[in-house]
Amino acid sequence: MTYPQDRLGEEVGYIAYHFHWPRDDILGLPHHERLGWVREINRINTRLNTER
Repeated sequence: MTYPQDRLGEEVGYIAYHFHWPRDDILGLPHHERLGWVREINRINTRLNTER
């Protein structure tokens, strides 16, 4: 079973946009770690948006 390419692209783009990490570094992360960073970015954004 492979991970859907469109979903992978979304995760990579999301992390790269927010943290400015290189694409290859993000792709080198294990799937669970990459998802952890996606969740953390979402948590940060949610907190910042509720503080406005």
